[in-house]
Amino acid sequence: MKLYGIPNCNTVKKARTWLSEHGIDLPFHDFKKQGISEELLKSWLKEVGRDKLVNRQGTTWRQLTDDAKAAVGDDAGAIRLMLEKPSVIKRPVLEKDGKITLGFDEAVYQSLFGIK
Repeated sequence: MKLYGIPNCNTVKKARTWLSEHGIDLPFHDFKKQGISEELLKSWLKEVGRDKLVNRQGTTWRQLTDDAKAAVGDDAGAIRLMLEKPSVIKRPVLEKDGKITLGFDEAVYQSLFGIK
């Protein structure tokens, strides 16, 4: 199990706080400091697809040029963008039991960790 994201992201902060409050200690992988591998991105894309993995609602996406946005039309382009600008990845990414969950939803986390 591992949580991926950027520490100053509000959604990541909510997830980390929730995990801490429920006594769940997970390793945290900071995209900005530790980077992300192409292999990991490929496996995530296979599981959830680029429409979910690439965060088109965030500031990073809005600041991209139209050409950069258009380049995300296939998985190779999405991977290039996520490697170059990891803050465009939907976060947090929770990896548990070989599956990933994107974003933070308390009900989903409660279900994943068997907490009522």
